[in-house]
Amino acid sequence: MSALILANVEGAVGVQAAIDAVRSGRSALDAVEAAIRVVESDPSVRSVGYGGAPNLLGEVECAASIMCGATLRAGAVGALRGYLHAISVARQVMERTPHVMLVGEGAAMFAAEIGEQKRDLLSDEARADYERWIREHLPADHIAEWPHVPLSRVLWPSADPETAKGTACLLIRAKNGNWGGGISTSGWAYRHPGRLGDSPIIGAGLYVDNRYGAVTCTHIGEMTIRAGTARAATAYLKRGASAEEACREALEDLRSLRGGYLGPVVVHVIDRQGNPFVASIGMEDPEPFWFWWEGMEDAECRGAVVL
Repeated sequence: MSALILANVEGAVGVQAAIDAVRSGRSALDAVEAAIRVVESDPSVRSVGYGGAPNLLGEVECAASIMCGATLRAGAVGALRGYLHAISVARQVMERTPHVMLVGEGAAMFAAEIGEQKRDLLSDEARADYERWIREHLPADHIAEWPHVPLSRVLWPSADPETAKGTACLLIRAKNGNWGGGISTSGWAYRHPGRLGDSPIIGAGLYVDNRYGAVTCTHIGEMTIRAGTARAATAYLKRGASAEEACREALEDLRSLRGGYLGPVVVHVIDRQGNPFVASIGMEDPEPFWFWWEGMEDAECRGAVVL
């Protein structure tokens, strides 16, 4: 069975690491982790790891998840501060603990116990952007008292489709036919501390199953959590839908949501035969993604279908 890789735009800088890992015969999970670690270390990716946008208090909180398609085992972390590679911590949650998800102080405690790399994740550029955003979006009286004001009063300015997004997504099938998927993010920029999107939620932002295929989602995680989008798309594959049909139906589910914060979502689906389909709602321009099939020299950039 041919190996393949799908990465979204934030995951693009890690694609070559994934290709190298797959070509050398490493597992899908190894390739996912290797690729996302590259993304987490790259400050040019402004929504993942080092250099990622902070929360409303200027703190970088990261979330990640990883899933094995052969066993349906998964690991995730949320609201993790001070550690560079959230994806590696998530994998070790899967490998070393009886749990699926650790968050906040518990996730940081676990990261320290396993010797994960500590780092101040707020880059100079991200700090400057944050300070500029505070000046431009908060009332003068709030700025004078900041941060000693009720945060609930200043949440909605951050609900901007341009900043309430940003996740590195990788879906990989290794040479042995096993699937692996992973997600990492620093989350919605300038959000309330402790907010979790769909990235650490198995079945919302990520689902992989060797029997049917693999799915990952990006952008407004509040929506995909409500609809269980990644698991729903996988269920559509299970009942015989093509990758395109499953993706379209999952996005149609999102259109039925009423109330709450609604915005753009991108869904990436690959069926068990390796056919990809990526589409979005709430967007005007096609979201790029990268696809590589064993035998290709380099990954190919494609555009998502805008629905």
